[in-house]
Amino acid sequence: MASKKREVQLQAVINNQSLWDEMLQNKGLTVIDVYQAWCGPCKAMQPLFRKLKNELNEDEILHFAVAEADNIVTLQPFRDKCEPVFLFSVHPEIPLVDSDSEVSEESLYESVQDLFSIAIIKPDAVISGKGLEIKRKITTAGFIIEAEHKTVFTEEQVVNFYSRIADQPDFEEFVSFMTSGLSYILVVSQGSKHNTPPEETEPQPDTAPNKPSEDQCEIEAKVTPGMMKKKRDSLQEYLERQHVAQFCDIEENATNVSKFMETFFPDFIKTKSMKLEKTLALLRPNLFHERKDDVLRTIRDEDFKILEQRQLVLSGKEAQALCKEYENEDYFNKLIENMTSGPSLALVLLRDNGLQYWKQLLGPKTVEEAIEYFPESLCAQFAMDSLPVNQLYGSDSLETAEREIQHFFPLQSTLGLIKPHATSEQIEKILNMIKEAGFDLIQVKKMSLTPEQIENIYPKITGKDFYKDLLAMLSEGPSMVMILTKWNAVAEWRRLMGPTDPEEAKVLSPDSIRARFGISKLKNVVHGASNAYEAKEVVNRLFENPEEN
Repeated sequence: MASKKREVQLQAVINNQSLWDEMLQNKGLTVIDVYQAWCGPCKAMQPLFRKLKNELNEDEILHFAVAEADNIVTLQPFRDKCEPVFLFSVHPEIPLVDSDSEVSEESLYESVQDLFSIAIIKPDAVISGKGLEIKRKITTAGFIIEAEHKTVFTEEQVVNFYSRIADQPDFEEFVSFMTSGLSYILVVSQGSKHNTPPEETEPQPDTAPNKPSEDQCEIEAKVTPGMMKKKRDSLQEYLERQHVAQFCDIEENATNVSKFMETFFPDFIKTKSMKLEKTLALLRPNLFHERKDDVLRTIRDEDFKILEQRQLVLSGKEAQALCKEYENEDYFNKLIENMTSGPSLALVLLRDNGLQYWKQLLGPKTVEEAIEYFPESLCAQFAMDSLPVNQLYGSDSLETAEREIQHFFPLQSTLGLIKPHATSEQIEKILNMIKEAGFDLIQVKKMSLTPEQIENIYPKITGKDFYKDLLAMLSEGPSMVMILTKWNAVAEWRRLMGPTDPEEAKVLSPDSIRARFGISKLKNVVHGASNAYEAKEVVNRLFENPEEN
């Protein structure tokens, strides 16, 4: 038991970001064995570490730890590594270099939070079409955009995130500006072009390390991006040189980075460890007609998220494309006839490793093979007497999936409007409902609508008796005008809004926006275009760069 206890004390176990940050406060030198759950720490080095610990007897300045990369944001670059990785953390209070050394303490230490920065592309950049340009510049320079979130800041969020400038005389004007439209929030890390340069980390030829002994594993000693002073442009400096810094704020302070991550990217660690993939799935006509609910239940039980679904009758050309793997079979013509005989159900599925997982669930392409060798496959479970083929379809590659999804679920844009009487709290909730419904916010801006603009938005009711009341209501303050994009966007937005009368909406569509926030037919909180043509016409009149996203 004594030896086991000693082993626990030898290496501290670090398995979350909080413990990692705490460990970095150790005075002196900490040797960190970075491992992943699937392979575990390097046991071959433990006897050497124990020997060093006992011989040096410097508990105050020499520490050993094992850190699980899967659960620690800072160690994200070391995931999916098959070789052992050791890191060295030095606390500035115990310098381990001569005072005359050319390498200063300042050059050795940097907050590990610098692994990620937050970039905020501001409303004026988004509305003027510079959002895509700034993102392209960031990635072209070798930085990596790890995550992106589109949002309209609330006043409370601006005050919280920009508290350091709250005492400036024009802060109220700044708050109004930041809440006036859509902003992009990016989580940015340093790519290969911005890693520590080789001359700072690689040994010189005459000081090359000896080869490891046979009883030791090979060690890849690395320095994390936050442990060496960068001698090249920071993201802020780079954007200044590109003359776009005025459109984009950069946040590198660890506390503020954490604020943004907690607010807009609460599942960042989880999603970074996942490989989320979309795939097209299709139920052939007979299966859709007879066992649709059973299939959908199975899909959800396997942790797929159904992003889109639609019922459709395939054309001959579409059926042939989806059945290409059977084109040399005797029953091919009969299969095509069946595929075009009635409605199929097409779905867009999302899951971790979604494409491969769906293909594995499907099983073989023929029922005979599935029943004999893969009785648990969906092909076997949902076999139909009509045809000897798998009654379910899945894309065979990510490229094919993207192409098929674009074909069967083409994107459409529509106009959305939140009226002046909506409170800030209601606007925030409505925007959340829009995102949860799968819409992409392409453009958002607050506007005090002119009578001419209102006439463009409501072309069908300009001669109605209540039109003057509508003009008066929309003139009470700024409206929030939006471009919303998804498949079948016009109909989906009208469904999400609910019936025009909020009282009717509460009965017929209680979860709709108007049911939840509408006051009357006039003040029913939101508006949308009636059809795709109207949406396009109004969007082009209200926005200079309607395609920016």
